Amino acid sequence: MPRKVVILGGGTGGTLLANRLRRRFSEDELRLVVVDRDDRHVYQPGLLFVPFGLTRVHDVVRSRSRQLRHGIDFLEAGVEAVSLEDDTVRLGDGTVLDYDVLVVASGVRLQPEETEGMLGPGWMERMFTFYSTEGADRLRGALERFEGGRLVVNVVDMPIKCPVAPLEFVFMADWYLQRRGVRGKTEIVLATPLDGAFTKPIASRHLAGMLDAKGIELVTEFNAGEVDGRAGRLVSYDGREVAFDLLVTVPLHGGAAYVERSPGLGDALGFVPTNKETLQSLVKPNVFALGDAADVPTSKAGSATHFQGEVLTENLVHYLAGEQPQAAYDGHANCFIETGFHKALLIDFNYEQEPLAGRFPSLLGPLPLLRESWINHLGKLGFEWFYWHVLLPGRDIPGIHAAMPTAGKKVPVAA
Repeated sequence: MPRKVVILGGGTGGTLLANRLRRRFSEDELRLVVVDRDDRHVYQPGLLFVPFGLTRVHDVVRSRSRQLRHGIDFLEAGVEAVSLEDDTVRLGDGTVLDYDVLVVASGVRLQPEETEGMLGPGWMERMFTFYSTEGADRLRGALERFEGGRLVVNVVDMPIKCPVAPLEFVFMADWYLQRRGVRGKTEIVLATPLDGAFTKPIASRHLAGMLDAKGIELVTEFNAGEVDGRAGRLVSYDGREVAFDLLVTVPLHGGAAYVERSPGLGDALGFVPTNKETLQSLVKPNVFALGDAADVPTSKAGSATHFQGEVLTENLVHYLAGEQPQAAYDGHANCFIETGFHKALLIDFNYEQEPLAGRFPSLLGPLPLLRESWINHLGKLGFEWFYWHVLLPGRDIPGIHAAMPTAGKKVPVAA
């Protein structure tokens, strides 16, 4: 009888992992079941472009089940809870799934309701988020009508999906409002709980310089505790206020609700405690996690999930053979940062190495690191094709591997 791997989540991580495992194991060897609450797979990097009229929601949404290889079962159902004691998953319709191996790949849950006043007067009228399909689409209309004032982008708290996306939004807003002829009548503000523009010092200084050059105000260590949609006020826990005419919020993120309902599975935020190298959970040997659902200390970004998926595939092969996981994930992530005016920059980093200048993926690589360029913009746009046709099907991207490349990077010499 084939062993059974249940994957909770049909997003980037769950889909590419299932497809990679199906390539490695026959149906007689391994039964693969992917569970998700709906059949809508969203290409999340595409949501950035929706508010600016550069794409539409229906262009970035496809069927989850159709992204899975033949021989993978897809169940469209919510998850009620996981029982670690008897290795079962209880679904919302009462179905109980047993498993030999469980992979939690359920991403994150937006929690705007956790910020006082966020869902009150003004929500989806002058307060929006582009982190959801509905929010991105409604924000498109608001930006079309915007004739100037204070446009504030606020990150409520960390961690969040794609930490560079708020930066991309303010850069794109600067471009979009200039094109519409109302940039001179607009103040753009980025309010963040971080002590800089980004989590890594070198990249943070570089990005802060870009914000300053574009006339975008950066408000740091701003921990939003309350929003008043009627008065247009964002209030931090220390009493500071940021006024707005249009607020673009990145709400509080948490793990899937069922993780919190499952004794022993998650931490206080609903993320799964996970060995940051092997991606094996710390709660039970036959439970693994990847992508946004894991509590590993790297960006919750699609590229990190891609590289984790490569490593986790190898470690599941070892685990199913009765061996200890051997492959190690080094925290590798890279991100194109769209900066407007048909340019973007690229950052590449891992647990230990922060983003540096240089070339990617090698010394002779075509993509400049930590520098705006047209070719990086093309890379950002072209990645969507790779996402649907290479990454999700579980294929390797030639020349790009899970381990972060060091060739081509300009490592600063210590004083």
